[in-house]
Amino acid sequence: MLKAGKRKPVEYRHQRFRLSFGRTQVMGIVNVTPDSFSDGGKFHDPAAAATHAMALVEQGADIIDIGGESSRPGAEPTTVEEELARVIPVIRALVKAIPDTPISIDTYKPLVAQAAMAEGAAMINDISGLRDPAMAALAAKSGAPAVVMHMKGTPKSMQNRPAYSDVVAEVKSFFKERIRTLTRMGVEKIILDPGIGFGKTANHNLQLLNRLEEIVAFGYPVLVGLSRKSFIGKALGENITDRETGGVVANAIAIAKGARIIRVHDAVLGTQTALMADCIRLGKKQVDRRGPTGP
Repeated sequence: MLKAGKRKPVEYRHQRFRLSFGRTQVMGIVNVTPDSFSDGGKFHDPAAAATHAMALVEQGADIIDIGGESSRPGAEPTTVEEELARVIPVIRALVKAIPDTPISIDTYKPLVAQAAMAEGAAMINDISGLRDPAMAALAAKSGAPAVVMHMKGTPKSMQNRPAYSDVVAEVKSFFKERIRTLTRMGVEKIILDPGIGFGKTANHNLQLLNRLEEIVAFGYPVLVGLSRKSFIGKALGENITDRETGGVVANAIAIAKGARIIRVHDAVLGTQTALMADCIRLGKKQVDRRGPTGP
């Protein structure tokens, strides 16, 4: 929880970028994989992935999150070499094409994160919560913002009957330990992700979103990644192609409860959701979506 006198960060600065949490940041998803649950294979080609990323920025995305290994339930791990071959060409292209947009590398492998950052990536998104000491050391040395996500198990096993006595309490306990350990190691720019859909049932996901303000109370920016996830389909009785409306509602409620980054496939809907939710929570008819992200 927040220590006495500690103030929530207004923004994170790294390299020439700054992420302002006065408004909601929209993170656009680019999966350079053949088997991701929503868009696997669509952007497996580096050129197609780069083109898609540039389109997401045109549509309003503030951050582009590049991933080279599927984290869908049951997914098999990818080798470091294969993951690098997928993501590095895309990052190289985007650093030149959209220099004012921070690139996030979605990986739990320190070697992949290190190579991505050497090419210009400015943010780490680790589904394993920086539990590898080498990843924590990299985040500390680089000073890059790091997303610390909660996941029970691994992508291959995480949906094998996940059980909690109190899912929110257990996620909070995980974050309490991670914050204590990582700050001692010198990691300063922490972003918390409750891991919607990662080792949780539909009810677990709904409980986390319902009590999201308890995670926000730690005082660090909170990211939610719920775009097109199965709990939305189960709630609405819709398949993966008809979950956007449910995602808009869930993201808007998450923003109202304190989330400051939403991770989305559709940047148009994500940007409109963030803008409308910010206007309501700030009580302003106009919120500057051009606010700080880039230089």
